[in-house]
Amino acid sequence: MNQLTYDAKKTALLMVDPYNDFLSEGGKVWPLIKDIAEEVGLLDNLRTLNRSFRQAGMQVATVPHRRWQAGDYACWDHPNPTQRRIMERHHFAKGEWGGEWHPDFVPQDGDIVALEHWGQSGFANTDLDFQLKQHGISHVVVVGLLANTCIESTARFAMELGYHVTLVRDATAAFQHELMHAAHALNGPTYAHAILTTKEVVDALPKP
Repeated sequence: MNQLTYDAKKTALLMVDPYNDFLSEGGKVWPLIKDIAEEVGLLDNLRTLNRSFRQAGMQVATVPHRRWQAGDYACWDHPNPTQRRIMERHHFAKGEWGGEWHPDFVPQDGDIVALEHWGQSGFANTDLDFQLKQHGISHVVVVGLLANTCIESTARFAMELGYHVTLVRDATAAFQHELMHAAHALNGPTYAHAILTTKEVVDALPKP
């Protein structure tokens, strides 16, 4: 792990679901993750990674969840439990503040912004894989929310597609400590090539 380095031209930071509802005071989901997010320093670590990748001239990609619109999932045969909650609570609603980017993580010129994912994987039914490959990306560092759902699903899918996958244990959060433990101590080691802290990732980046 200590020998790991990231090629500036082949590595991308995947920012999963950086919405106000998840990351901002007043967001619909923020109260559910706030304790763990503050405990691990989520926002500061996301800012550090975002800044460090950009300073090193590396690719940043936003991997957004579907922004809820009236009628979403209502006629589906098999909406999953998360989708049912979104139907009820209107998380990440299109045209509302909660469905806007957190102000510190607004995509910039040159960023990849993938099509919105309906489920939990940022790759399923989107153009994320296509866009990453067009940019020559072989390594992905997956951060954002939630550790045991969209992060795990996106990272697992990345592994299946042949990417080198890094999880960052203090650049994500979940509703419970047990879910964080499962994501990083139990499930992560079965598919991720590296599970690091924010500092360890930054130390492995090329210097600007």
